[in-house]
Amino acid sequence: MRARSEYLDWLIDELAPLGPIRAKSMFGGWGLYCDEAFFAIVDDDVLYLKADDTSRAAFVAAGSRPFSYTARGKPQTMSYYTLPDAALDDSSELLRWARTGFGAALRAQAAKRRA
Repeated sequence: MRARSEYLDWLIDELAPLGPIRAKSMFGGWGLYCDEAFFAIVDDDVLYLKADDTSRAAFVAAGSRPFSYTARGKPQTMSYYTLPDAALDDSSELLRWARTGFGAALRAQAAKRRA
């Protein structure tokens, strides 16, 4: 298991207004959950927030990059986007974007329940 970083601990504290935040070690990084909704990935001290068709354009417009990795020699991307740079130094912006990611996670959960 990968050791928790100061950055991860800082994020958990900053994101606490969303609700109970749980970090789960996964794939060499961390998955962040709020109320059991998987809404963020932390990899190499970079926060990636869940995006969907409702929120993806806002992340792209803010200059965010998707989470990517290589599998079987081919680049893969997931629908998780970096926190916009402007939100790194502003707690209220961080929470605003985190709520966007949390909203996408809740919509994904609701869609699974309907299926």
